[in-house]
Amino acid sequence: MNLVKEDFIKAFSLYEEKALQYRRFKHADILPLLQAKEIQKRFTVEEIGRSVEDRSIFRLKYGQGATKVLLWSQMHGDEPTATMALFDLFKFFNGEADGFDTFRTEIAEKLTVYFIPMLNPDGAERYQRRTAIDVDMNRDARAAATVEGALLKTQAMLLKPDFAFNLHNQNNYYNIPGTATPVTISLLAPAYDYARSVNEVRADAMRVIVGINNILQEFIPNAVAKYDDEHTPRGFGDNFQKWGTSTILIESGAYAGDTEKLEVRKYNFIALLNAFQEIASGSYSVHDIADYNAIPFNDEKLHDVLIRNLAIEKNGKKMRVDVAIRQNEKTVDDGYYVEGLIEDIGDLQDFYGYSDLDVEGLQFIPAKLYSERIFSLAELSSSKVAELLKQGYAAIRVSDRVDGGMMHAFPIQILTDTHFKSGMSPMIGDDANFFIGSDSEIRYALINGYLIDLILPLGAGVKNRVK
Repeated sequence: MNLVKEDFIKAFSLYEEKALQYRRFKHADILPLLQAKEIQKRFTVEEIGRSVEDRSIFRLKYGQGATKVLLWSQMHGDEPTATMALFDLFKFFNGEADGFDTFRTEIAEKLTVYFIPMLNPDGAERYQRRTAIDVDMNRDARAAATVEGALLKTQAMLLKPDFAFNLHNQNNYYNIPGTATPVTISLLAPAYDYARSVNEVRADAMRVIVGINNILQEFIPNAVAKYDDEHTPRGFGDNFQKWGTSTILIESGAYAGDTEKLEVRKYNFIALLNAFQEIASGSYSVHDIADYNAIPFNDEKLHDVLIRNLAIEKNGKKMRVDVAIRQNEKTVDDGYYVEGLIEDIGDLQDFYGYSDLDVEGLQFIPAKLYSERIFSLAELSSSKVAELLKQGYAAIRVSDRVDGGMMHAFPIQILTDTHFKSGMSPMIGDDANFFIGSDSEIRYALINGYLIDLILPLGAGVKNRVK
């Protein structure tokens, strides 16, 4: 059975794991899924080790074919998209009577597929890149000093897989060169030496990637790129390639409006199913390496907000500049908040923004703290906040006692003291709190890095906290 576009759509719609819809899930959220009887219908589930903080790490096995494939996800704890996709695949391979039984049988007869989801559960607990001992596991292939890195290396030596998939997330700011299109999926056949040589092992990885790119172009045309192929002698992908395993790196990127990476997760699911199909049939071998080389490399010129042609004034001197803003996530115990900062100022014609606005004819207006009264959190409303924003107030004080900072969704800074810094002109590294307008009217607000059109109804979705 050869899956085509409509089959991939149907498979994902049937088998998306609904228990994982929020990307900051933890080890405790996947344990019930791994321990459920349903997953053991066609998978062998085995605990193969424990993390530094004694969290279990599992390996799942599907099929009994001669060609061995190993996949691992979330070796960086804050890169969870592919883990969600693996659980979608687990449900798919446990399905039946849905038109895909022939496909499942073919995969099981020709491949033995090993999955290690959430290789860094301690990092996932903190939503951080590194392990609990603050080591980047993906720079530990050579030394194998970390418990988790040593575990993966042991699996490589034990299983000696023919193919491997190293599953990651990249940041949201990669774009297709020369365009404002975010890179949704980035692919790479890692280099096993500094010369970036191509032997048959690496060439086969390239051919598998060509097949993945072909199917993804049907879903996300012109949104696939290659990751940087500089050789990293400590990296797992580079070393798997050196150890004789054709290794494919998949980096989950960005899709506009897809905060929880649910769309990007779907494209992981499709990419991996297609790869299994081509490896099982051997059809990957017909692909031309020239098509791999033709995939563009990532560029990194995206920002969350880009304001163009903003009039500013300093010491009586006026000029027009572009201002780039990025929204940085800050993890706290019960989730995260966003800290919007001014990233760059100047001539940014070659850069892009998810929100990209030309304000020629309008000027920078410093933000103000409303000091006429102190509010309580209970009396705040969207209409009250909108009224304050239109008057140029970006911050208010509240009387409530707030321990450790409380999350809120109002597009205004809520303070428990009088500390509020606002510059008379934008400066790199400053909080992105300012207004844009004319001498007679404020037209836009930038609050904590979020762009707000003050003519439109006030929206939701801001991840802010009481300070």
